[in-house]
Amino acid sequence: MRLANKAALITGGNSGIGLATARVFVAEGARVAITGRNRVTLEAAAEELGPNALSAVADATDIAATEAAIKQAAAKFGKLDILFANAGIAGGTPLGSATLETFENVIRTNITAVFFTVQAALPYLNDGASIILNGSVISVLGNPGYAAYAASKAGVRAMARVMASELSPRGIRVNVVAPGAIRTPIWGPATATPEAEKAFEARIGRTTPLGRIGEPDHIAKTVLFLASDDSAHVQGQELFVDGGATASPAGAPIYRA
Repeated sequence: MRLANKAALITGGNSGIGLATARVFVAEGARVAITGRNRVTLEAAAEELGPNALSAVADATDIAATEAAIKQAAAKFGKLDILFANAGIAGGTPLGSATLETFENVIRTNITAVFFTVQAALPYLNDGASIILNGSVISVLGNPGYAAYAASKAGVRAMARVMASELSPRGIRVNVVAPGAIRTPIWGPATATPEAEKAFEARIGRTTPLGRIGEPDHIAKTVLFLASDDSAHVQGQELFVDGGATASPAGAPIYRA
């Protein structure tokens, strides 16, 4: 098993990509602490993951709560080998109608909280640990209406490179996984009904070279690679997992004759 005797912490580990990653980590032999805002879903996730899991209620923007969760994980598992700063939110900020509250909340959650999560974890990370930050294809696609989200995820990429420089003397690796459209609850109203979900997925399929929406496991298994010794010489990189949407958009079905 690739993560035998390893200890990991995943923020936003109670659903979507975070929970899928926790499942993969546990299956690969890791002990995993998950955080999240919703106590009910968090406890249900921990119960599903079994005895090698620990849950701690913590909003990613609450730095004190995050610090407490990290301390709790270290007290139970010992020093950490993996940190997946996964928690994040979407939020529309179209020019002309964006609110300061939404804009600042996206930045605070997706970049400020990520920085302070990593900072809080540093004393509890083993040398040679792996840090993975969750980015997004939106950082490069220019999707209208998502300036704050795009800026936050571009900031994650830039921040990861700085962190890699700072932490290389300890052998700590810092990399970014950048998902494309993935089947998770983040889409909200766009997938609120079976009909809406079907239409949404068809639209994503038409604009993705591989012709389909991504699954949480596609990201989880990429995070596993970045967390494990399989990526021992990978440092400061951003890995897009998007079915080709950023690298070869002209290959999407919508452009085919």
